[in-house]
Amino acid sequence: MNQAAIHRLISFGLDKKDPELLFDKRFTANLTLIKDLFFLLYDEATHKKHFERLLKLLPELFAQRPEELRLQDVERIEAGNWYQSEKMVGMQLYVDHFNKDLKGVANKLSYFKDLGINFLHLMPITTRPEGENDGGYAVNSYHEIDKRYGTKKDLLALTKTMRGENMYLMLDFVANHTSNEFSWAKKAREGSKKYQEYYYTFSDRTIPDEFEKNLPEIFPETAPGNFTYDPKMKKWVMTVFNPYQWDLNYTNPDVFLEMLTNLCKLVNMGVDIVRFDALAFLWKKLGTISQNLPEAHAVIALFKMCLQVVAPGTIFLAEAIVAPHEILKYFGEGPTKGNECEVAYNASLMALLWNSIATKKTNLLYKSLGNLPDKPRDCTWINYIRCHDDIGLGLDDRFIAELGWNPQGHRKFLLDYYCQCLEWSPAKGLLFMYNPKTGDGRITGSAASLLGLEKGLEENDPERIRTSIDKIIMLHGIVLSFGGMPLIYAGDEIATLNDYSFLGDDAKKDDSRWVNRPTQNWNTVGQLDNKDLPQSKVYHGIKNLISIRKRTAVLSDENNLELHHTGNQHILAFERNGNKQGVLVVCNFDESPQVINGGWVAKLGYLKEACYHDMVTNKKYEVNSGFIEVKPYQILWLKKL
Repeated sequence: MNQAAIHRLISFGLDKKDPELLFDKRFTANLTLIKDLFFLLYDEATHKKHFERLLKLLPELFAQRPEELRLQDVERIEAGNWYQSEKMVGMQLYVDHFNKDLKGVANKLSYFKDLGINFLHLMPITTRPEGENDGGYAVNSYHEIDKRYGTKKDLLALTKTMRGENMYLMLDFVANHTSNEFSWAKKAREGSKKYQEYYYTFSDRTIPDEFEKNLPEIFPETAPGNFTYDPKMKKWVMTVFNPYQWDLNYTNPDVFLEMLTNLCKLVNMGVDIVRFDALAFLWKKLGTISQNLPEAHAVIALFKMCLQVVAPGTIFLAEAIVAPHEILKYFGEGPTKGNECEVAYNASLMALLWNSIATKKTNLLYKSLGNLPDKPRDCTWINYIRCHDDIGLGLDDRFIAELGWNPQGHRKFLLDYYCQCLEWSPAKGLLFMYNPKTGDGRITGSAASLLGLEKGLEENDPERIRTSIDKIIMLHGIVLSFGGMPLIYAGDEIATLNDYSFLGDDAKKDDSRWVNRPTQNWNTVGQLDNKDLPQSKVYHGIKNLISIRKRTAVLSDENNLELHHTGNQHILAFERNGNKQGVLVVCNFDESPQVINGGWVAKLGYLKEACYHDMVTNKKYEVNSGFIEVKPYQILWLKKL
């Protein structure tokens, strides 16, 4: 049983209008875990006073929690795992790309409601350096709003309105690093030894060179190496991501205490889900790659246990795009099982879906997903087909080889297919961070351009346009039904194409990820009533799927997903089964019609009197030959009869 479940038990029968009493109960329930985690990271003999500071800090942070949010915390504890509901459907967006600023987003809440979106992930909106700032992930503050997006008052107004509309907000907590303009970095540069110890700083290259023996390069093209020399400080500072992003030193307990305070200030503005950015990198250790270390998991769990005491209505999303077996660890293991992050990106599913589009086969998808252990019952996935970032090929070489493919050659094929190196490919993507030493690379592009719509429109090819629309709807249908929280990138719902304007911006031209961060086209939105437009077909197709999802309780995440093998390598089939309910999802990844045997569909209860009911079209179809035909790139949601 995780701590959230324990909190539900201890709050039973208590006065919900007495949040201080409930705080005391949560504090008591979490105290042992908090102590164990703290002294796992920090030597007890040396850092006993730091632990005492933490115990004093937690009540202070709770006292700063607004009353409205305290009451909401209690409601969510009682509601249970609200984030696993079939009614959760999200959208990710850049505020300025979507509708200018925070007031502009507030003015478009009706657009989200029309589509069925009730969960927003706003990309970083806090202050950041001018020029290069990694899309806002080089933070100058954790709670001051950058003036281009508005004010803190605007954010508070937005979150209050969203609460009234039963909508949820996710913001990033950039836990691994600050910008080199952050107040701590400025003091470090001015010579403060205290703040130099908030980062990894060194007077010479001796220790940095030892680190470099094992540390991989995150951005080898634009930011080679992991250390940057600061001439003002006259020291080398660890900068794993970019030279202007200084890595925080969590071996210093003062850093944890300060960052916990920053985290609570962030959630007190009405944040429901915290996207814990770059959490795999939080702990650095010589002789390792300094990723996914046990100490990093302990830091995350410690943040979580403290936040559960102060603001238990807020949950964590693990931003860890790592190997499938590694990502499961961010849900917690052993004593912290279910007590680390409640949500994680299903990056494996994303990569496997793009692999199946390129190969027209589902064999690698089945092999990979079939070898994943179950996640904890109280945790869930964010399922998505792409995000603001690149598409990494997080595929298991062992499984690729077992299919008789050469792993390196197969990855090259995928890069060639999506990055315009194969004339016959319909995809129009760009290559990101290609490393000629290893052959590794990543893919950028909007969903519509990667799935052939851009090329189809350029060639005025009706067949290619129709096929691309079917692909877009099918992939969204999978993430809407797979089990977890679906997240759509803004613009994909109206089939927005690549945005090449970044090539004319000196601050962006070397980062091809900006090609898949387009500006929302409100002219297109204004024409969605024209059902003949490709953009309208995509919008209304996705809107229909969202509506069905929200009416189908069995699509809530109860660890109730079962893969089914059909014997057809072009077909993906999985079932969401519940109490006398069920949805069987069938998808065809091939450009030709495929058939599946109706016999096993009947045994599962989805075929009655030679008929099946497709929820997507809301029609019944007869099966005369004993086989069900699945059209190219069609998705069926079959209803249990």
